Amino acid sequence: MTSVNDPQPVKPKTLNRPVRKFVKRRGKKLMRWAAKFQSKQSIVPDTPFIDNSHFPFLSEFEDKWEVMRDEVLEILKNREDIPGFEEVSPDQYRIAQARQWKTFVLYGFGQQLPKNCSKAPVTTEVLSRVPYVQTAWFSILAPGYHIPAHTGVTKGIVRAHLGLIIPKDREKCRIRVQDQIMAWETGKVFAFDDTFEHEVWNDTDEERVILLFDFDRPMRWRGRMLNNLMLWLMKFTAFYQEPKKNLADFEDRFEAAARRADANLEKLSD
Repeated sequence: MTSVNDPQPVKPKTLNRPVRKFVKRRGKKLMRWAAKFQSKQSIVPDTPFIDNSHFPFLSEFEDKWEVMRDEVLEILKNREDIPGFEEVSPDQYRIAQARQWKTFVLYGFGQQLPKNCSKAPVTTEVLSRVPYVQTAWFSILAPGYHIPAHTGVTKGIVRAHLGLIIPKDREKCRIRVQDQIMAWETGKVFAFDDTFEHEVWNDTDEERVILLFDFDRPMRWRGRMLNNLMLWLMKFTAFYQEPKKNLADFEDRFEAAARRADANLEKLSD
C-alpha cells in the first residue's frame, strides 16, 4: 500500500544517462509547443473530460462489458505473472511502485500483442473497431494504492476507461482530472484528456480493474499530420524501445505461465 506520505521513489539508474536526459528535456519542450497547436486543431472539446457523444464507438464497450470482465477474470487467475507498470516502462517509476499497479497489455504503440490478445478475444475485437487505437491494457490497481498527480505525453490522443471490477464503495475509488473528480462505475466508460494533471485513489480494501485505452484525438488534417510525425519520431527513443522489448518479454512469460497452469489443471483432472 502506498500513500502520499511514503518515501520518494528511487529513480532507475538507466534513466540518468546523459543522452536520455537530454532527449527527455527537449521532448518535453516540443510536446508543450505541439499541445497548443493540437488544441487548436482538435474537433472535440479541449476539456479534462470529453463527453461520450463525440465517440459513438464507445457504446459497444458498455454493451459487451460483462464478456470483457469475464475475460479479465480468467487472466487474473495468473495475476502473479502480470507485470507492474514500472516493470514494463521504467520511466513510470514515480507513479507505479512495488507492482501495486499492474498492466496486462493488449495494444502497445498501435500494435497488438498477439499472445495477450488471444486471452481476451472479445475485448480485442471491440478494440479493433476503435479508430486508430494506440495503447490498451487491463489496468489493475491494488487496494489502498494512490497514483500521484502526473500528466500524459501528448494531446494527440484521448484516453478512455471502462469499469470492469469496481470496489463496492466505488466513491472511494476515483480519478481526478484537473479540478474534476470521477468515480468508476461497473460497465460504464468515460473519456478524458490525460495531458491535464490527473491522479488516482483506491481508498478501499478491494482491487480495481478497468480497461484503459488510448486512441487518436479527432483533429483537422494538419493536427493529424503532426501527431503521426511525433508518434513516428517517438519510436526512435528509449521511451518506445525499452517498453516494447519489455512487453515482448512479459508476454512470453505470461504465455508460459498460463500453459503451466493449464497443464497442472489437466493433471489434476486425470
